[in-house]
Amino acid sequence: MPRGKEFTEDILETFKNVEFLLNGMINDRGVPRNIKRVAQKGIDELQRDDDTPAVLASNVMYMINDLAQDANIPFHSRTTIYRIISLLENIKD
Repeated sequence: MPRGKEFTEDILETFKNVEFLLNGMINDRGVPRNIKRVAQKGIDELQRDDDTPAVLASNVMYMINDLAQDANIPFHSRTTIYRIISLLENIKD
């Protein structure tokens, strides 16, 4: 996965951590399918190479931010979403 020079080790580590958290939501049997679908889209977005890290982080935050307001989401998954947003907020161009 070739990445440009703007993808520092810290950013790549953050993306790896976010991907791990999203995979945890996908593999959780208590999470509804519509939420798993958005989590998978977030992982796919993080693996793209055609945008800057800040744009990718912003896109993922936008996708999963609506999930925190979903009435069907379990509380532990909502906490995971806030954790993901917190990680991605630190990425800037």
